[in-house]
Amino acid sequence: MKKTSVVVAAVAMCVMLVGTAMAGIWGEKVKTLTPAKGRLVIPVASVNDGKAHYFKAQAADGVMVTFFVLKSNDGVIRAAVDACDVCYRAGKGYEQDGDEMVCLNCGQRFASVRINEVKGGCNPAPLTRTIEGEKLVIAMADIDRNSWYCKYKK
Repeated sequence: MKKTSVVVAAVAMCVMLVGTAMAGIWGEKVKTLTPAKGRLVIPVASVNDGKAHYFKAQAADGVMVTFFVLKSNDGVIRAAVDACDVCYRAGKGYEQDGDEMVCLNCGQRFASVRINEVKGGCNPAPLTRTIEGEKLVIAMADIDRNSWYCKYKK
């Protein structure tokens, strides 16, 4: 019996170490950002590959607001809360499929070029963003205004 416990403990330790190593290699899906002077700053070079990059920041009300940034196929860097007016209570957000973002709750698909252009319904809730040199900047005031979308986030 003692030998079995040792083997189980060793296997559990290996699984934990491998999981930790893999997280270190691939990183977490959502990177936590810390504001500076009321702004979130993201290097454009880190988000200009056409892939959705997920971030989160804590709003003034304590809610962690998750959002994504991607460069659409028309070359524009776009940002949106990982939620919408319709499905936010499900707390599921979006995933990327090619040049579209897909709602993980209802399955609606949104072309990347429409993010930040269309608001309401099941469209990803837009975040105001600016490009300052080589930095993408999102004001914490905008994160704070949109925190209600993420209060059900899992």
